[in-house]
This record gives sequence, structure tokens and C-alpha cells, in this order.
Amino acid sequence: MILYPAIDIKDGQCVRLLRGEMDQATVFGDDPAAQAKAFVASGCRWLHLVDLNGAFAGKPINGAAVDAILAAVDVPVQLGGGIRDRETIARWLDAGIARVILGTAALRDPALVKAAAKAHPGKVAVGIDARAGMVAVEGWAETSDTSAVDLARQFEDAGVCAIIYTDIERDGAMKGPNVAATADLANAVSIPVIASGGVSSMEDLRALKDCGAPLNGAISGRALYEGSIDLAEAVAFLAA
Repeated sequence: MILYPAIDIKDGQCVRLLRGEMDQATVFGDDPAAQAKAFVASGCRWLHLVDLNGAFAGKPINGAAVDAILAAVDVPVQLGGGIRDRETIARWLDAGIARVILGTAALRDPALVKAAAKAHPGKVAVGIDARAGMVAVEGWAETSDTSAVDLARQFEDAGVCAIIYTDIERDGAMKGPNVAATADLANAVSIPVIASGGVSSMEDLRALKDCGAPLNGAISGRALYEGSIDLAEAVAFLAA
């Protein structure tokens, strides 16, 4: 399993939200590139970035911060937030992003996801953010009537390289991930699944590693910033 340190960018700053609420943001730094370098120095093999303003605006907003991170580190970077058309996908991949994450577009325009995955093999992931098992979109502002598993199954054999599954009620709350729902999703599809939301301790990582599903990895943010997970220790544990 891979540990993906999260850098969520709002107004050019590193922040963590509580359950996706933009007015519940804790600022952890004003230099995302420096934070990225610190994570890499601790041994991470990937970085997970989210353009939070972009997720609400439907277009990239924090491009300068993302570009600075790409210039500062040499590990692969995955990015979500405001990526909803072929032009934006191509632009980010050309800029050096290793994997784009399509969330709202996956629900609103699945044909876009499938076309992009075919055009860019191994570089298009789907972000499935769920509230009580139902997919939420538009920066989590809207909850749909589509279940996470049903949406994931639409992309079987489409060439999607990963699914990032976030339980919104756990995100930023430091109360542990929804292990059962994550495992159920991972066992329902052949696409690699990355757990997100609430990963706040080594015990959480152990539970995900031992959940009985072949998870690709886990994303953690607040726990790394606040020190409840030691990044170097976690990377070594998940790699073992």
C-alpha cells in the first residue's frame, strides 16, 4: 500500500477542511511547495493535491501553487479539483501531473472520463466522494441519488487507473476511515482503490491494510500536519 500525503490548497494556502466545509478550514501553511518538499524528505512516494477553490468553481484556481509543487519535487503527483474537460486534463498532464482525478465529471459526464482514460492510459483516476454511501459532487455541496458502488462499476474496463474513495463524514474529523465501506467498494470492482477520509493513526492504517480488500493505498492530511501519524514510519509500515 502507498501512503499519499494530502495537500489541499485554498487561496494558495495548505488547509484541511472539516467534512468538506469551506468555512471550516484550518490553515497549516502558506507555502504548499515547501510542504510538498517536507513530505518528500520524509520518504513519501506520491503526493495527493486538491485545488479546493477549483472544486467549487469548476475550473483550476490554484494553478500557481500546483506548478510550484511540481517544480519543487520529483515524486509523482495526483491532482483533483476543477478538472472537468479534456483541455484541462491535457493541460495538467502536459504540466507534469502524473494522474488527474475526476470527481464531479465522473457523475455528470462519465463519457468524458472514459474518453480521457482511453486517451491517457494510466493517468486518469476517479474520485468518488460519498455521504452515507451516496455520491456527492460540486465540492461536496450536492448529494446525488447514485451510490458509490454503482458509480464505480460504470468505469470497469474503461481504463481508469484508480478510484479515490472518500467518506465525507470522516474527512478531516480525525475519527478513523470508513473501513467497511472502503473494503466493500474495493471488493466490488477490479479498479485499484485508494482510501481517503479520517485516516488519523497507525491503527487506522493497520485496519485498512488488513481489511480483506486489495487497497492501493490511503490518503492522510490533518494527521500528518498535526503529528498523530509519523510519515516515515507510516510509509515503511505500508510498504512492508
